[in-house]
Amino acid sequence: MKKKTENQTETLAKSICEFLSSKKGEDIVLIDVREKTSLCDYFIVASGRSTQQVKALCENLEDKLSAEGLEPKRTEGVRDGRWGVLDYGDVIVHVFNDESRLFYHLERLWEDGENVVRYAD
Repeated sequence: MKKKTENQTETLAKSICEFLSSKKGEDIVLIDVREKTSLCDYFIVASGRSTQQVKALCENLEDKLSAEGLEPKRTEGVRDGRWGVLDYGDVIVHVFNDESRLFYHLERLWEDGENVVRYAD
């Protein structure tokens, strides 16, 4: 599979944020980790108010991107609805319920003050 350009990856990340927001995802942040890890370019972190909403956000995002020809390399935790992870290679999406998000607080682990953007419509 051909690696996406930096602009394509950023466009994908922003598109995912927009989609999660349209589905009532909350507190959506885009974290640029290009200078921090070779794992991926961006983390997206969002919250759902319930386990059902976390599952729905993950499943709807996966369906949308699959329809566009983009399949996740792996998914984890979606069925449980506490913390769903969708790995799209250069972009990894984390959708938490509120309790799990507070416990893991990924933003704190990866932010340096300039690499976190809070998504707002």
